[in-house]
Amino acid sequence: MCLHRLKQYALALLWIAAVCVTPQALAGRSCEAAQTPKPATIERGLTLAERTLHALDASGARVVVLARAGQDLSKYGLHYSHLGFAYQQPLPNGQHVWRVLHSLNQCGTAQSALYRQGLGEFFLDDLWRFEAAWIVPTAQVQDKLLQLLQDEPLAISLHQNSYSVVSYAWSTKYQQSNQWAIETLALAMEPGIHTRTQAQAWLQFKDYQPSVLKIGALTRLGGRLTAANVAFDDHPNEKRFSDRIETVAVDSVFDWLQRAHLGGAPVQLRQ
Repeated sequence: MCLHRLKQYALALLWIAAVCVTPQALAGRSCEAAQTPKPATIERGLTLAERTLHALDASGARVVVLARAGQDLSKYGLHYSHLGFAYQQPLPNGQHVWRVLHSLNQCGTAQSALYRQGLGEFFLDDLWRFEAAWIVPTAQVQDKLLQLLQDEPLAISLHQNSYSVVSYAWSTKYQQSNQWAIETLALAMEPGIHTRTQAQAWLQFKDYQPSVLKIGALTRLGGRLTAANVAFDDHPNEKRFSDRIETVAVDSVFDWLQRAHLGGAPVQLRQ
């Protein structure tokens, strides 16, 4: 899809959102801060989407684990904030389009939902840096992921809408976006998995190591009191009270995919 068509599509989406959609329907953003992006922001996001599209087509991949930098997480030593599965969806004419399946927090609430979006939509959602990164899984992982992503009931089966942005990696009380992604990857790889607990057991068996965030008591208290999408009560007391918050972050997922020989080195695309 050319940049001109992507721009037309995105502008139409933004116009519809502005005149027809209530603030509560804007996914992945704080409702209080929601506002129509500036034209320059739209253009930069769509340019990133177009460059990503060409790079993915050239890669020969059918499925990638795709990340964006939606927030500044540098104080936690993290580079990217959010990931999803980008995959080729066949068209009747023999061509394909790239779609992204990912989980998004709804307006800073304690809820999330799954979305299938185009690359343009994926990179128009409040980016902190106009940068994309992805890992191409091995051929076997791609085969299994593609089969799952095209099976609607199976693809959404491990999603839980109770959300915390810092959900504990080994708990099922909440589920943040990146946590849904790797649990769903486990589901694709192991046919015997039917629950989140089983998916987490597989991830532990495969030696996934969560990211560790150092978050002090005052920050935890402030976040819990002021944001509906922040909760710490699923973390074990011995870790929480030592300011050790273990959650699923893009950086640790990328490290693990390489270490577990499930994918290659990350590819970065910057504007």
